[in-house]
Amino acid sequence: MSRTTEEPSTGSVSLASGTRRPNTVLVVLYLSLGGLSFAVLQSLVAPALATIGQDLGVATSDASWVLTAYLLSAAVLTPILGRLGDMVGKRRVLIIVLSLLLVGTVLAAVAPNLGVLIVARALQGAAGAIMPLSIGVVRDELPKERVSVTIGLLSAIFGIGAGVGIVAAGPIVENLSWHWLFWLPAVLIVVALLGVIFGMPESPVRSPGRLDLLGAGILGVSVVSILLAISEGERWGWGSFATIGLLVLGAIAAVVFVLVELRVKEPLIDMRLMRIRGVWTAHLVALVFGFAMFGTFVLVPTLLQLPSATGYGFGESVSQAGLFLLPTVIMMVIFGPVAGILVRKVGPKPPLLLGGVFATVAFVLPAIAHGELWQVVVSGLFTGAGIGLALASVSNAIIESVPATNTGEAISVNTIARTIGSSVGTAVIAAIISSHSTPQGLPTDDAFTIGFWACAAVAVLAIIAAALAPSLAQRRAQAAAIGVEDSGR
Repeated sequence: MSRTTEEPSTGSVSLASGTRRPNTVLVVLYLSLGGLSFAVLQSLVAPALATIGQDLGVATSDASWVLTAYLLSAAVLTPILGRLGDMVGKRRVLIIVLSLLLVGTVLAAVAPNLGVLIVARALQGAAGAIMPLSIGVVRDELPKERVSVTIGLLSAIFGIGAGVGIVAAGPIVENLSWHWLFWLPAVLIVVALLGVIFGMPESPVRSPGRLDLLGAGILGVSVVSILLAISEGERWGWGSFATIGLLVLGAIAAVVFVLVELRVKEPLIDMRLMRIRGVWTAHLVALVFGFAMFGTFVLVPTLLQLPSATGYGFGESVSQAGLFLLPTVIMMVIFGPVAGILVRKVGPKPPLLLGGVFATVAFVLPAIAHGELWQVVVSGLFTGAGIGLALASVSNAIIESVPATNTGEAISVNTIARTIGSSVGTAVIAAIISSHSTPQGLPTDDAFTIGFWACAAVAVLAIIAAALAPSLAQRRAQAAAIGVEDSGR
């Protein structure tokens, strides 16, 4: 395939005479498989931590590092690899990322001890960059009229994958072994990797420059400190020196990072983008929905698995409890592309607002009453619809607000926001459950009521952020001012 040419002002591409476009359906398929694999691996091990710890001869609290290592690696490497994709080519970096994911997944499948498994999970975390790289490829390669819907699908897949991981973990561990939690996703990764290598052209849109290693290091210190404090705060104690010290260090490093990025010639993340209303509101929505998504993944299975003798539990097995998340996953599948269609017609703001409203309703309902299974199912339907609408819309909101050459770094920041939200949501809900438990260690009914109300309160912040987002007319005017092309509406 002959090389495409770049229009410097907008980042759009034109094909040379006689050049054949790639099969965009297959390109989207390969990107979807890669994103699905990463998202599934993020949540798949959570329900199996006790089993993994028992098999490897370590405490469940130590086995939790399997999750922590993944989140830390993803948060640190996502902006670095996203920026590299903008600089040297998204396909090239995507191949590297998928290769690391495959190596890490196979290594995890054969891990003989916890140390090797943690290293394997850190390698897998590098695949957090799949999201910004994939969205960049879609923006560069697909016809404009298909961009918003496709991004909606890819964004929803990250939520779908997390849900599938929770649903599938129980049956896999019960019928096979925890090693198959990694062997099965490895098959998807192989298909995605081969597809990217042989069926995807290199994106012509580049932002040449040097990688800001100083900024990357400072950002790494900030993100690792904050996520580590959140992940281990319950075990260390929220008032402990280690927890508070890490949170303070993370906050200081974040301030230093901003100051450094404003002064370097070629920043890792262009902080000027954060001043754009369409960008920072999208990051806030992503943070909130990361909290809400993983909050429900903790609350619902825990409630369903409690013995029915408690008077409020349902006595379901791990596998049965996972199945109750299927309505949530199905609604994500439906409403992700729907959000893309709405974005084309009315812009990102309406679906963002609707997603926030759905998420709020999803948590208010079980906060008021969660004694019947239908209440749990209806809550899951609204949760899936809200997540599908919101995650798809935030990605579209960002690409419509920044130049094509900044796609990778902008989406990377959004991915970090969602990762931090997920960690905070998991930690907060776990803390609520542990602080409202019986002497036997069973969560009380109040734990779930308070947990659902906490998620509802956070979801309201998504409505506020969406209300502050620019309207379609304002977004188009702002995009024209900074040289961002219209997405084909």
